[in-house]
Amino acid sequence: MAIKLNITKNSTVLNFNNLTGDNEEDNVLATLLQHKVKKVYAETEEKSFSSLLTAELYSWQKKLSQEKIEFDTSRLPKNLCDLLSLSLKPANIPPSQEVKVIPFLERTGRKFYGMYQCVGGVLAFIKETFAACGRFICGNAFYRKKDYWFIFEDCSYQAVGITALVSFLVGLILAFVGALQLKMFGASIYVASMVALGMTRIMAAIMVGIIMAGRTGSSYAATLGTMQVNEEIDALKTLGIKISDYLIAPRLISLVLTIPFLTLLADFLGIMGGAVVGVCFLGISPTSYFEYSLKALTLKNVLIGLLHSIVYGIIIAIAGCYEGLTAGRDADAVGKATTKAVVTALVWMIVATGILTVLLEAFKR
Repeated sequence: MAIKLNITKNSTVLNFNNLTGDNEEDNVLATLLQHKVKKVYAETEEKSFSSLLTAELYSWQKKLSQEKIEFDTSRLPKNLCDLLSLSLKPANIPPSQEVKVIPFLERTGRKFYGMYQCVGGVLAFIKETFAACGRFICGNAFYRKKDYWFIFEDCSYQAVGITALVSFLVGLILAFVGALQLKMFGASIYVASMVALGMTRIMAAIMVGIIMAGRTGSSYAATLGTMQVNEEIDALKTLGIKISDYLIAPRLISLVLTIPFLTLLADFLGIMGGAVVGVCFLGISPTSYFEYSLKALTLKNVLIGLLHSIVYGIIIAIAGCYEGLTAGRDADAVGKATTKAVVTALVWMIVATGILTVLLEAFKR
């Protein structure tokens, strides 16, 4: 490679013109080291240059840096100098995977502060939801009646089929389980009373709550989560429409109005399922079975079951709407929000059952 070398006292100039395939780099480098050159200037008179020139300059930069000789490219054309500086930039090094150790008190504080923010957000959401329901009942909420009736249909007669099937089978299973114990004492006739009492007081409400959590609560979360992904929620807020009035209140009111009727249906079909076991397998006459069932049925137990169902409806609607509105902005977030809505609703249904049971027993005394 033909390289013109001009050596002064402490520096030299390498003129990279008319590059050829000759290999005299080692001789040039030896000459530089012999004269103890501290700085090397690179220059060229060529206006058009190829990648060969850039590669040669890059190679000299590496060699001279190893010998602790400064390589100055300021005399090169600007475009060539920019290209060379870009090639000389170090490669991106991924960040180290070192795990920062956070003190125990700091971790605990962050955890509790996150819980505090979450609880505060949920309470604010519940407050706004009940305020929207109040406006809905008073006729001051802004919503579309077409949307409301569509939601009402989804949680009313469209849920009758699955509710009827599950309730009938639960009553049948409950009668089978009770019969195994009552036959030991010759009291098979009391299977009718046990099924009637168990279904009307708690079992029907729980089964309807589980069905509606998996069917309607997940639907609420998926619908609102998809609207969040498509930025429809942001569009409604931009138009000045209250999300609580337009989206949440119709869903909560629809579920609270329909779930007691589904619970009454579950009461009836659960008793009918127990009747199948009592009449067909235990040899109890239909007249005796329904007579003992009517004796066990009291308005108090029916009302307790309806109270549970209304509370479950509120929990399911709030959980589904909250998880949907707080979902992320991708498809995976919608799936996670749907799952969280069902799990949250079921957990708080069990918690509410325990609280209501304690309160009702306390008032009973």
